[in-house]
Amino acid sequence: MPVRWRSVKGPVRVHRWFAVLAAVATLAGCGASDSTVSKTPEATVPPAQTAPPAPAPTVASGPSPAPAPADPCAVDLAAPEIAKAVSELPKDPRSGQPWSPEPLAGNYNQCAPLSAIVIKANTNAANPNTRAVLFHLGKVIPTGVPDTYGFNGIDDTATTGDTIALMYLNETSKLKSVVRFRWNGNGVELIGNTG
Repeated sequence: MPVRWRSVKGPVRVHRWFAVLAAVATLAGCGASDSTVSKTPEATVPPAQTAPPAPAPTVASGPSPAPAPADPCAVDLAAPEIAKAVSELPKDPRSGQPWSPEPLAGNYNQCAPLSAIVIKANTNAANPNTRAVLFHLGKVIPTGVPDTYGFNGIDDTATTGDTIALMYLNETSKLKSVVRFRWNGNGVELIGNTG
């Protein structure tokens, strides 16, 4: 539609002139260099979603320390010296069988002046013979030891570094008999019976 111009005086004329320019700009579209017409804002991109913050890195404890070496003075009922000593014992006089190398009780310690294990005859009998084997600083005491047959445990309350309290506990009556042996510097001696 053609635009008609009328002659108008004063500020009304200027105002109409701008109205016409705005109409023409709207019909023709806005150009990049057109600064007289307000532009429709372009669609804005919503801000990118931020991921939740990553958890703080944990501080690694580093390599785990090497296990502490075994205490050579701890009780060790699996020491190879026990099996060796038991294999060298004469057979059980009652059954004629060798002795089992697995201790029933004991406090074998290679640092103690006197330690002991209690073993049983390697037989299927209901009540096999038992005996104690004594050690000085981890070495079996083969001779000069008082009779140690019949004991089935060690009384820890009466045992010290140089004294072993061998015990016989009757399973039926629960009566306990204890015999103590002591290392005197040269050998083993019987020092007392308690019951």
